[in-house]
Order: sequence, then structure tokens, then C-alpha cells
Amino acid sequence: MTNNVLLLEYAKEALSFEIQEAQNMLDRLDESIIFACRILLNCTGKVVVSGIGKSGHIGKKIAASLASTGTPAFFVHAAEALHGDLGMVSQKDVVIFISYSGRTYEIITLMPLLVSNNIPVIALTGDMSSPLAQRATCTLNIKIQRETNPMAFIPTSSAVNTLMMGDAITIALMRYRGFSLEQFIKSHPGGKIGTQLLNYVYHLMRTGKHISKVCGSDVTVMDAMFELSRTGIGLTTVCDDKNRVIGVFTDGDLRRWIARGHSLKDPINIAMTKPGYCISKEWHASIALKALYQRNITVAPVIDKIGTLVGLINIHDLHRSGINI
Repeated sequence: MTNNVLLLEYAKEALSFEIQEAQNMLDRLDESIIFACRILLNCTGKVVVSGIGKSGHIGKKIAASLASTGTPAFFVHAAEALHGDLGMVSQKDVVIFISYSGRTYEIITLMPLLVSNNIPVIALTGDMSSPLAQRATCTLNIKIQRETNPMAFIPTSSAVNTLMMGDAITIALMRYRGFSLEQFIKSHPGGKIGTQLLNYVYHLMRTGKHISKVCGSDVTVMDAMFELSRTGIGLTTVCDDKNRVIGVFTDGDLRRWIARGHSLKDPINIAMTKPGYCISKEWHASIALKALYQRNITVAPVIDKIGTLVGLINIHDLHRSGINI
């Protein structure tokens, strides 16, 4: 094999091993995960996730996922726990210990202290006969047949299984609690997620003099054309006397109207598109962007609950604000 073919073969082999190990874990998943979830649901304090080495790295991710989806959690390094950080753990808390061997010195040393204080311990381990598995309140089996590397000195399949078990717990708890998008937003105010979720249409829509509209029963195509020219946004909203949207008129509508030989003095109500696509001001901005793309349009009127025009939303404004789909 050439070097490139060999690299591809090695990569595929690694993924194949990990997929198979994950499938094995799925096949033996049993009531133990129900027990673990019940312990976590009944927790009146916080969930303390702990591990060392690669297990510690995975533990940080599990703690972060739990914390962001309605289960208060934080990570404590097992070695640091032996040197004072154990004081962070209260009798109201639940501890999740991660150790594939179940025989890590730090965790085995900590176990009697937790047991004596009646603190529930959930173990994620690959050795069901280990001291950790035997002394834990609940044990979740993440056993593998082999790592992906021939010499098995790098946690690969075992790390994936640990991460997947943590995700399984996280999602089970989140869905059981009915964790909502609004709750998720509160813990993700920054970055791309915050931009996507915190911004509603009413935050980003054009208002006031930047709204392109014509109102009244005597409005003509010429009036709409002047309004299109004034704002340059490519669309004029047509409203009734109560400012409720009854149609839209675009640059394209104007070109087609003229090309067909119609008069600019004709009433707008025979030239406009009825009723026109409108977007609610209460929508998340990302949902509005997706709707515009799906209909292959760049701008739409924004309305309130009773159909009153309150603004315009433009696809370019959404992109400039960091909204993507």
C-alpha cells in the first residue's frame, strides 16, 4: 500500500473499533443507568465529577454538559481532592468517579471518605470487580474488548465509551426534566450559541423611518415605487388603515409590472403579492433566517400577534449580527 492508502486504512480501522465498542456498550446497557439517573434527579446539591489523566479530561466535558443542561455540576481533579478540594463536596452532593481500571490510587483513597459521609458515588469503570465498582452506590459498565491502538497504551475506545455514557446520562436527565430552549439560553449567553439563541427578531429588525411601507386604499404603484427607492431594501409593505399587513411589493414586482405594459398609476392592490410572507417579531433570529432562505427571499415584514407591521428584517442584517443556519 502507498503511504496515503495506509493512513486512510489506519483511520478507518480506528473508527471501526470504536464504533464496535460503542455498540457493545449499547447492547449491555441496563437498569443501572436508570438507577444512576434517579440518584442524580434526587440530588439536592451539585454533581461533582472527578477523574485523573484522560478520564479527568472526559470528566470535565461531562460536568460541563450536565451544568449547561439543567444539572448543576462541576469537575474536581482527583489528585487535588486529596489535597483540600474534597472540601468542595457536601453531603447534599453526588459524586461521579471515572476510572477505567477502577483501581486509581487517588479515587480508591477518596472512596472511604465519601462512603463514611453517606455521599452517593456513581462509578464509570470498565472493571466491574474493581474496588471502585464494588464500593460505589451505582456502577456503569464502560468495558471494552480493546483500544484502537495495537499496544493499548492510549485510551481511545475506552475514552469514547466514557464520553458516550456521560452524554447518555446528560441527555436522559435533560429530556426527563423537559429542559427548555429558554433555560439553555440562560447558561449560554456568550459566543456563537449566545448570538444564535439570545437574539430575537425584534432585537435586529429595522424600525421607524427604516421601514418601507405604504398605507391606504388609494395608494398607487408609483407610490410604492417611490418608497422602494427611498429605502433601497427591495420591498415595500402594503398596509391597511390600521397598519396591518395586506401584501408586499418588491423590486421584482415593479419590473414585471412595467414589462407587462401596466401603468404606474394603477392601484397597488392589484399589483402587490397577497398576503405576502411575514415573520413574527417573537421568533428567534436564527429561525427567521432559515425561513428567508427556505423561501428564497432576502427581506420580509415583521408583525406582532395581531398582524400589525412593527418592522422589517433583512437577511444581510442577520448575517452581520452573527446569525447563521
